[in-house]
This record gives sequence, structure tokens and C-alpha cells, in this order.
Amino acid sequence: MDDSPATANSSALSHRDFRRYLGAAFLAILATQIQSVAVGWQVYSIARTPLALGYVGLFQFLPMMACTIPAGHMADRFDRRLILVISNFCSAIAAGCFLTLALTRTTVIWPFYAVLVIFGASRAFAGPASQSLVPLLVPQDQFPQAVAWASSTSQVAVIAGPAIGGAIYILGPAVDYGVCLILFATVAIVMMGIRSRGMRYEAEADTTAFERITAGIAYVWRKPLILGAFSLDLFAVLLGGATALLPVYARDILHVGPLGLGVLRSAPALGAAMLGLALGQQALQRRAGLAMFACVAIFGVATIVFGLSENFALSMAALFVLGASDMVSVYVRTTLTQLATPDAMRGRVSAVNRLFVGASNELGEFESGVTATWFGTVPAVVIGGVGTLVIVAVWYRLFPSLREVNRLSEVTP
Repeated sequence: MDDSPATANSSALSHRDFRRYLGAAFLAILATQIQSVAVGWQVYSIARTPLALGYVGLFQFLPMMACTIPAGHMADRFDRRLILVISNFCSAIAAGCFLTLALTRTTVIWPFYAVLVIFGASRAFAGPASQSLVPLLVPQDQFPQAVAWASSTSQVAVIAGPAIGGAIYILGPAVDYGVCLILFATVAIVMMGIRSRGMRYEAEADTTAFERITAGIAYVWRKPLILGAFSLDLFAVLLGGATALLPVYARDILHVGPLGLGVLRSAPALGAAMLGLALGQQALQRRAGLAMFACVAIFGVATIVFGLSENFALSMAALFVLGASDMVSVYVRTTLTQLATPDAMRGRVSAVNRLFVGASNELGEFESGVTATWFGTVPAVVIGGVGTLVIVAVWYRLFPSLREVNRLSEVTP
């Protein structure tokens, strides 16, 4: 599996396939962020309504909702590397469609939503395969460290992607989409070079196809620890989805243009990356559950501050804190999920996790667009932040097993 034998003191980065995976994941997220900036700015420029931005999230969420659970079943039955190769080629096709729309100067909104459906479906299949592949690339004792490196690397891409996307958008959206097409194709090629087995498990005996496909949902429902972590992140980010309305803030409130939009989108990732790099060097040792609750509460406070801010520097600071606090939630949830799940189930449980994350992000974008249309942009963001604090208080009482988690390394299936 690796180019050198693992030792007790070796780093997750000492494994060739894990380094290759990190590089491919970085490029995929970079392309996704560049494309997100271009699509958001184009759609809002055409429609000039927050609801149009909400639909950008909705039309990515719908195919994810439909495809993610079957995709988890496929990740346990087929080679996870092959799934990642095919899904990234499909993402390249979606980027090519956006490129065509830009070159033809399309001013109709529905073709953008149609392409987002294709892109959402490709992400639905990539998510469970990607998450369930990582535990196969490093020894189990190095997995929490691998999670921190993967999360911080992805956040570096989230920092760079919007900034690059906003900068090159000045040359026209076609440049953004052309870069994305090249990057997604490159990711597929890099994934082909991973030597580790992508695993493949035979179907469980005496079970129906429906039971096998939905086994991940049943497993999560039986495990309050995993259910609590998933649902806390779902509702907190669903309500606190301020980033969906960044084009409105950049254009109409802060008046910083597309380059400022890229910088704003990078601020949460900068906070997350810095904290993720720290976790990669020194994993969270104690009171992991309490740390997750505390940081989700900080996420809600930062959302409120951002919503009320009319100063670019304060908005940047709030988004930085928002991203750093969210990083802890991602780190704890991802580590808990993989360590508390047997490998034969990891694809399907990762699919449930991906569905929760997709709901909190893409559906959260739709929720933000709708509430901004109803109440106004600033009240919608503030209400979301307050709702996040309420969720933290309720979940703290409902899931004692989650708040009592101490060392993540002690979690077992």
C-alpha cells in the first residue's frame, strides 16, 4: 500500500498514496471553489435577486439527495478509486458546459441550473468514495492525523480557490470555467495512480437490495454518538449559512466587487486551514465532544457578527472565526464517523454523512436565499446565527454521549 513501511512515529504524510490523494483532493476543491465564484457572480448579475442564489444551492442539493445513498452502497461494492475517476471526469464535463454557456454569452438562468444538477450528481458519487478511501491509505493510529491533514489541505484550496476565481473572473467567466475543466480532468488522472486497493465487499447474505442500500441510515440511527454529530452539524450550518449570501454582501452592502467576493469567500477557509494545520501537528487530545459544542456555538456568534457588519475588515474577521470554529466540528465529526464504523459499512455511512453535509451546505444556501427574500439579507443572516445557538443548547441536552467524548483515538465501532 505504501512506498515505505509505517512506524509508530511516522506521519500520515509518509504514505505515497495518501500524499497523492491529498494532491488530487486539493485540485478538486480548488476547481469547485473557482467555479462557485463564477457561477454565483454570473447568476446574481443576471437575476439580481437572492432567491436566484438560493436556487444555485437547491439544484446542487436535489441530485445529491437522490444519488448519495445509492452512491454509498456503490462505494462498498465497487473500487472506490474508479468511482472517483469517473465522477471527476463528469465534473470536467459540467465545467465544459459552463464554459460553453459563458462563450455563448447566455443570459437565461435555467441552463446554469441544469448544469448544476450534473455537477451535484458527480459530487454525490465522489463524496462517499472519497471519505471511505482515506482509512485505507494510512494505518488506523494515524487516521485522526490524516483527517486533520485532509481537512486543512481542503481548506487551503477553499482559501485559494475563491481568490483565484475572483481575480481571473476579471478576464471573463470563460477563463474560470476553462481552468476548472483542466483541473477536474487532472484530478481524475491523478486518482488513477493510487495503488492502494479501493476495497470491494460482497453483498450481505439474507438481505434485500433496499436493506443493503439503506444500511448506512439504519446504522447511524442506532448510534446516538454518530447521529448527534451528524445532526448538530446539519442544523447549525443549515441555519448559519451566511456564505450563500456573500455575492449580495460583496455587491450591495460592502461594495467590494468580484475580487472582494473572492477574498470574502476565502476568509472562512483561512481560519479553518490555520486551525487544521495545528490539528495536523497536534491532534485534539481531550474533551473532543465539549470542544465540538463550544465551537459550533462560536460559529453561531460569528455568523451574527458578520450579518450585522458593514465594515469589510470586521466582516473578514467574523468569517475567519466562523471558519476556524467550523473546522473543529468537521474534524471531530469526520474522525468519529470513520473510527466508529466498520470498513464494510464505511461507504454507506459516509454517504449519510455526505447527505447531511450536502443538506447543511447546498440546502442551507437555498434556505438563506429564501429567508433573505422574505426578511431581507441582514435579518436572515442574524436569525440563522441565533438559530444555531438554540440548536447547540438543545443538542447538548439530547446527546450526552457526544458531549462526553474525551479522546477520539478511543472511539471504536
